[in-house]
Amino acid sequence: MTASQQKSKGGDRGRELLFDKFSCYILPGRVADPSTGLKEALDAEAFGLGAVWISERYAVKEPAVLSGAISQITSKIDIAGTMFATMRNPIVTASVANTMQAISNNRFRLLLAKGVPSHLNDMGSPAITFQRLADFIPMLRSLWAGEAVHYEGILGRFPELVLTDRYEGAPPPIIMTAIGEKSLAFAGQHCDGVLIHPFITTDGLKKSINIVHQAAEQAGRDPDSVKIYQIVIVAPGLQQDDKEAIVDGRAVTYFQIPQLGEMICEINGWDKNVLNQVRHHSLFSSLGDKLAEQKFTREQLVEVSRVIPQEWLSAGAAAGSLSCCAEKVCDFLDAGADEILLHGTTADKLKPITEKLIDILPTKYN
Repeated sequence: MTASQQKSKGGDRGRELLFDKFSCYILPGRVADPSTGLKEALDAEAFGLGAVWISERYAVKEPAVLSGAISQITSKIDIAGTMFATMRNPIVTASVANTMQAISNNRFRLLLAKGVPSHLNDMGSPAITFQRLADFIPMLRSLWAGEAVHYEGILGRFPELVLTDRYEGAPPPIIMTAIGEKSLAFAGQHCDGVLIHPFITTDGLKKSINIVHQAAEQAGRDPDSVKIYQIVIVAPGLQQDDKEAIVDGRAVTYFQIPQLGEMICEINGWDKNVLNQVRHHSLFSSLGDKLAEQKFTREQLVEVSRVIPQEWLSAGAAAGSLSCCAEKVCDFLDAGADEILLHGTTADKLKPITEKLIDILPTKYN
């Protein structure tokens, strides 16, 4: 085999591994023009990523609409749409997922998020509790299986739900965002996958996977059937100001949220006293119980991030040169993640790191 043939073979293997093990968010953060997300999805597919993820933000980032649009302009990538269980009638969520599987040729993933209770309360939605999810998930699976659902309980009263014109292909995997021990265990017991929150270290990821697997075994499930997705904030080869906005400013939006910040610290073994310094920063004096990301840009939040230990930001994200970032995200694969969700920047800016990954992945995972 010639040197060029060997290089081509290595590149082919690198592209296979990139597609199998890496994905990205589209439209990260607040957006004004959702059509840019379509271009980002095309870029992600062109660069060789295996999936795009869409968060749920009510304005111009509705995941059902965007998922449908992306399914018609792409042909390979999976499409993960985030939906809050209490914001839609179960038949609507089941129908969206059913339709998406039909029009995408089985490329849809349903991501269930617990959300922030205060934010849901502002919208008149009840909190997304484990009890609600424990009833909601079987309802979806029954509907996708062609069964009629007669339900009265914590979710409400539904005399008869049925998908009359059902797509009979494979149901989508149900994935749940998780970070705390209870949510990780719940995902292991009930879901097909678990999406691990950003700023979890590799040691924190290992602890999280152990919780998921133990819960799956206790529920009589194959622990390996629960796929582990890890979100990693990436800022490859950027100027310092851009890096700080993507990594440091975003970190503030997580640590500022009550309970969420505590759970990140607990799984990572970090000092929770830092959270008080974040939440009582002078910039937040008039914030009340609102989320920082709803009032401030990430550039504005960089100043608040100065109170966060630098080692937290370094251990929980991937920033620096392309080589450093590529090696860092591979550390999370080595810690047990099945797929890495690259987050923090738009897909059009991910080409350099995908090319670097194509080069190094075959040397690590033959």
